[in-house]
Amino acid sequence: MKIGVRAHDYGKRDIEELAALLHDEDYNAAQLALPKAFMGIDRYEDITMGHIEKIREAFARNMVEIPVFGCYMDLGNPDPQVREYAVKTLKQCLFWGKELGAAVVGTETAYPHLDPENRQKWKPYMTDSVLRVLEEAQRIGMKLAIEPVYWHPLADLETTLEIIRKADDPSHLRLIFDASNLLEFPESTDQGELWEAWLKAVGEYVDVMHIKDFSLGKNRFYQPEPLGQGVMRYEAVSAWLREQEREIYLLREEMNPLFAKDDLAFMRKL
Repeated sequence: MKIGVRAHDYGKRDIEELAALLHDEDYNAAQLALPKAFMGIDRYEDITMGHIEKIREAFARNMVEIPVFGCYMDLGNPDPQVREYAVKTLKQCLFWGKELGAAVVGTETAYPHLDPENRQKWKPYMTDSVLRVLEEAQRIGMKLAIEPVYWHPLADLETTLEIIRKADDPSHLRLIFDASNLLEFPESTDQGELWEAWLKAVGEYVDVMHIKDFSLGKNRFYQPEPLGQGVMRYEAVSAWLREQEREIYLLREEMNPLFAKDDLAFMRKL
């Protein structure tokens, strides 16, 4: 098990500065969304091979692995122009991710917070986009990792299993498991039962987990919290992790630097 962080939670920085900071903060892995993490890169179209080489060298020198090249795209959008841009950009990110030495290129399947009806309407578009991007991953020998989120087209275990079956390629299609993004009703959900069901069904596809915590305030307003101080219950996830003989990356998301040390201690106990 290796412990990392979503790098841009530390803000947008110079390449060398960010790599050294993550090393000093005692992380050994990072998820990188280049336009959010690095000065001088504002769009995916700005990325050059010079950037890739400099990032690869800086992170290797600071002993910080890159399990996820983040390229989160609106893959299920019914607008064909939006969807085509998403597919094109994600295909290019597969190339950049491979050159960088990332383990996977990660994406969710939409941008908006969709109601149940629109999740269903967007699902065929999402499926088509994922399979098209997967073809490029297969062609160049890179892994695509999709992240289920309850308010997106890839909203539940049934849909996730459906797309896994259609892809039929565990060598190139992987999952990012973020339990908090699957918890729609924390007040009434048996989290142990839910996480056991997910990990029993698709755990073999999971190489990366996002770890975060939250509370629900007035009008169910989402509020990030330090790990262990919100509604998340990770006991079943921890039990699954301890059974694994392969390396799993745990990446802290929505990290507040004020609580980084406590969060690291929490993750190391999982």
